[in-house]
Amino acid sequence: MCLAYYDREAMASAAKSEIADVVKQCRPHDEALRATGHLRLQAALGASGDCRVVRPNRRADQPYTDGPFSEAKEVVGGFFLIEAADMDEAVRIASLHPAGQIGEQLGWGLEIWPIRRMDQYDK
Repeated sequence: MCLAYYDREAMASAAKSEIADVVKQCRPHDEALRATGHLRLQAALGASGDCRVVRPNRRADQPYTDGPFSEAKEVVGGFFLIEAADMDEAVRIASLHPAGQIGEQLGWGLEIWPIRRMDQYDK
C-alpha cells in the first residue's frame, strides 16, 4: 500500500490552479499503471476535518472522537494499492507516480507499506 502525503501549510497557501496542475498529472499515470495490472485501487481521502478516530473507549455514548490526531506537518491525502513481487518492485512502481516525482512544493511524498493478511500472523 502506498500512502500519499502532502504538507498542510504548502497546500493551504498554494493557488488552486497550481494544485490542479499537479493533481491532473496523476490520472494518466493511474490509468497507465492500471493497464499493466499493478494498480489495484487508488483514492483520495476526505478533508482532515472529516476524519474520525475509533479507539477503545469506556464511554459507550461516544465510541469515536474527532481526528486526525497526528501532529505532523504532513498528512495522508490518499493511497493506492499496487501488486508487486517484492518491496524492490513496489518501490520501483511507486516511484513512477507523480507524487514521487513532482509536487515537491506541495510537500508530496509516498510511503510504501507491505500488506499482510491477518491469517499470516497465525504462522
